[in-house]
Amino acid sequence: MDKNNLPFSKKNYTLMLIGIAIIVVGFVIIGMDSEPHGFGFMGLTLGPIITLAGFIFEFYAIFYKSEK
Repeated sequence: MDKNNLPFSKKNYTLMLIGIAIIVVGFVIIGMDSEPHGFGFMGLTLGPIITLAGFIFEFYAIFYKSEK
C-alpha cells in the first residue's frame, strides 16, 4: 500500500495557495478602483485579467504532475 494517499503532492498544494493569492489580489484591485461602481480601468480591465490569470494558474496547479 502506498504510504502517501493524498491526491496531490506538496508542490500542488503550494501552487494552489499561490493561485488563490493571485485571485485575491485580482479582487482587491477591482475593489481599489476609484471610479464609481468600479467602472474604471482597474475595475473593468486590470483586475479581471489578473483574476482570470489566477484561475488559469489554479488549473495548472491541479493538473501539475511531479517527476516521481
